[in-house]
Amino acid sequence: MRKRPLIVLSTVAAATLLLAGCSGSGAPESSGTPDPSASSGCLLDAQPGKTSDSIDVQGEGLDAVVKVPADAAFADVERTVIAEGTGDEVVANDLVGVKYQIVEASTGEVVDSSARSEGGEAPVLLDQNSASLFIAALECQPIGTQVVLALPGEVFGEGGTNKVVYAEAVEQLPEVATGTPVDPTPGMPEVKLDDDGKPSITIPDGDAPAETQVAVLKQGDGATVASGDLVVVQYLGVKWSDGKEFDSSWSRDAAPAQFQTTGVVTGFQKALEGQKVGSQVLVVMPPSDGYGASEGNELQNESLVFVVDILATTPVQAQQ
Repeated sequence: MRKRPLIVLSTVAAATLLLAGCSGSGAPESSGTPDPSASSGCLLDAQPGKTSDSIDVQGEGLDAVVKVPADAAFADVERTVIAEGTGDEVVANDLVGVKYQIVEASTGEVVDSSARSEGGEAPVLLDQNSASLFIAALECQPIGTQVVLALPGEVFGEGGTNKVVYAEAVEQLPEVATGTPVDPTPGMPEVKLDDDGKPSITIPDGDAPAETQVAVLKQGDGATVASGDLVVVQYLGVKWSDGKEFDSSWSRDAAPAQFQTTGVVTGFQKALEGQKVGSQVLVVMPPSDGYGASEGNELQNESLVFVVDILATTPVQAQQ
């Protein structure tokens, strides 16, 4: 479904190598202590340390003021809980609403925050390939927990600077479309949902349409997807020619997928942009809006059908 690898542009995603670089380390200054993530199932489960414990947070949410001591060492990835929540525990691949600030340690400047998201709460899919920073901050803590995460500059790569993340997972977000059902569009494939919301698609008799067609199956009322947004979706893709599945988030432990609208084939992009979060859409695309005549591709010259649940959308911040 993707036509090229996702190019992540935000400060938030600059730490995508965080888990790979740090998941093997134990608690700060305690190399003889067993790694707690080994038994908990957590990917990192960052522990408190001298730096994270020394950070002062006054207030909460987007109004919080984060103060970092000038002599803070930033010797390791450290996480300190400043207020414990009472909700379900957050784990990798969860979709959660997050209030956060990312602060430049040396200056106290807020370099990114959830203020740029609708309502000041950013939808975050805890995918270790593109949101490892938030996995480190939020995993293995209950919903409602407020944390500070101390990040040495080295986790951001060469030239990186020390940063502090103040974050709270406010709520679990739906992982299926929650919009109002819409009457089916005549001539389009039939979609049925099981009790968990997983779709199946039945292809009608006849030839595939010559142009991309999009039908709304459920009408959401959330934020509108814009071109270039980072979206979170559940999806199922089948070939018009035989109705066989070729790609599906539902087949990967029903974990949602995340990508930019500009990082997928044209027909999929047309299905997403302009739609509202909470919607479920059905798209039928000819090869010209799919994979065309790409030699060696299993979808060469195939008309494709997708049903897509749109779960979240976030504008992508220009690279700092």
